[in-house]
Amino acid sequence: MTLVSLGDIEAAREIVRPVARHTPLEPTRTISSLAGVEVLLKCENLQSTGSFKIRGAYHRLSRLSAAEKAAGVVAASAGNHAQGVALAARLLGTSALVFMPRTAALPKIQATRDYGAEVVLEGESYEDAQAAAEKAAADEGRLFVPPFDDPFVIAGQGTLGLEILDDRPDVAAVVVPIGGGGLISGIGAAIKRSRPKCRVIGVEAAGAASAIASRHAGHPVALPKVATFCDGIAVKHPGELTFAHIEEFVDDIVTVDDEATARAALLLLERAKLVVEPSGAVGVAALLEHVVDAPSPRGRRPLGRQRRPAPPASPCPPRALGRRSVPQLPDVPRRPARPTPTTCSGSWPRRT
Repeated sequence: MTLVSLGDIEAAREIVRPVARHTPLEPTRTISSLAGVEVLLKCENLQSTGSFKIRGAYHRLSRLSAAEKAAGVVAASAGNHAQGVALAARLLGTSALVFMPRTAALPKIQATRDYGAEVVLEGESYEDAQAAAEKAAADEGRLFVPPFDDPFVIAGQGTLGLEILDDRPDVAAVVVPIGGGGLISGIGAAIKRSRPKCRVIGVEAAGAASAIASRHAGHPVALPKVATFCDGIAVKHPGELTFAHIEEFVDDIVTVDDEATARAALLLLERAKLVVEPSGAVGVAALLEHVVDAPSPRGRRPLGRQRRPAPPASPCPPRALGRRSVPQLPDVPRRPARPTPTTCSGSWPRRT
């Protein structure tokens, strides 16, 4: 299986540059203090459509032939990929038919329609919507645009990794949410092919830990169900191509439960003034829960743990929210020690 190359990602950057802005890395003193490591947030909330998904979607649609563009595209998504495909289709002059589960967030459904796509609500899960989208592609002759398991999509998402290296070439680790694996595949390829010593660590919702189960099995496996409020990464199984990238480029995968993710999202709102959807908060949750080992200022501990985690016996159901409050935060010194920097990447909704 051919993996995405650094040249593929660099070529994708030139294509998506006119529509995908170079988003900033924002320092956060509070989270850095609590995590014990300098943390920078890759703010894709400032991206077009409020998510990194426009990168991969636009790059994929830019490769359409004239016949494919005339026929239009079809996609399935719980929300962020839907908006990326809808906007990319409008910018590139083709039509988009998007299937979304009936459980999708209403603002994401409306935003997808506002970008010009025809939206059809189908089923109760992403898998239901995907099956309907693939049938429509076959019936209507449209090209199906997958949300993650596609080399052009992966290369487009990888442009985010190049931006991290542009802004902080000394970064020691990148912590990335995992759903289907498109984002971490692209970032992992960009980072590891450019700076092999930088660690790439994936974070899954405990109730949708399909990448961990697949890594243990040695091949992609499907969970019987997912149970998490992180709808953007609530995926039952990684793709064949994304799993190959994960095996090649990802050093470690950890999980966080929904309660920890909710606390991280609240902390980001209160201290970083960022409105973050749960899927984009799992990386911060992993740092705050110390399931990702942060290096001390003297560098005695590596970030992350090189291990092949055991698979969960079954998807972990989310625990009730609100049972534990956000802990009292310590005062942050004006000039903290500067341990090795860590970057969190993910899907971040726009500020409000």
